[in-house]
Amino acid sequence: MQLKDAIHDFLTHCEVGKYQSKKTLENYRHYLKRFSSFAKPTQDVSKLDQRMIQGYRLHLTDIHPEPGSSLDIKTQQYHLIALRALLKYLAKNDIPTLAPEKIELPKVPQRQVEALSREELHDLFGAIDPTKRNGLRDLAIMHMLYSTGLRVSELSNLNRDQVNLQKGEFQVRGKGRKLRIVFLSPEATEHIKRYLDSRSDNFKPLFVSNSNRSGGDIVSDADKRRLQPQAIELIVRNAALRANIIKKVTPHVLRHTFATELLRNGADIRSVQEMLGHASITTTQIYTHLTNQRLKEVHEKFHR
Repeated sequence: MQLKDAIHDFLTHCEVGKYQSKKTLENYRHYLKRFSSFAKPTQDVSKLDQRMIQGYRLHLTDIHPEPGSSLDIKTQQYHLIALRALLKYLAKNDIPTLAPEKIELPKVPQRQVEALSREELHDLFGAIDPTKRNGLRDLAIMHMLYSTGLRVSELSNLNRDQVNLQKGEFQVRGKGRKLRIVFLSPEATEHIKRYLDSRSDNFKPLFVSNSNRSGGDIVSDADKRRLQPQAIELIVRNAALRANIIKKVTPHVLRHTFATELLRNGADIRSVQEMLGHASITTTQIYTHLTNQRLKEVHEKFHR
């Protein structure tokens, strides 16, 4: 079987058989296209060997997306994870090829997690004026991100009928199309209510854009009015600039802050894993070095 056919079948399986997200498919397609270009699309998958993989790993270190830059170790790892997923698919379908476990992943330094302090969080919320155009919306977005720990794409995809403001909880479909329950604080609930009460439309999206994209009448198509992740990123970034917060603030930093606060206040890591929608507890453990109160107490007691 030629590599190009194997990649096509694998991506089809990911989309139709495993119902993986569009983002996952895009990433797999991008990473495997790069491997296909290196090994040649007509390469027979039965001829893949460790020597070729070693050459590919060296090739990845030589890629320069921009002048003076190279692929970081994490991005190189993503390329190899995609290749290993392809080989696992082939092995499962009894197609002779290199064993996926033969591909060793590079060791990646532990990720640094950036979270906001209580003071920075207060300043961030205070930087949004609810009396200004889009102020109620932007404040509702900010409080919702912090209250729920939602990913920016999950927030963007929310519809009004999904969110139960009476109960202060709702289901969201996250990575891998997995459902989880998220919870709204009373403060976040109040800000969302105020925002929705200010709207005169009946559009499905929970958060909509008020911009005039066409230069004439305001766009009336609900899907076109849905606030996109890039726009939400900009809202958060601009609020942080107005609040004079030095660190880079994104919706994902608010997600980190949500998790960090839960752990600092005594939540168990398994519960936080569920609330974040992490498939593996290992992913959630990146927060523990910020929140280990027991180690702090030991240090204070015995360090002289």
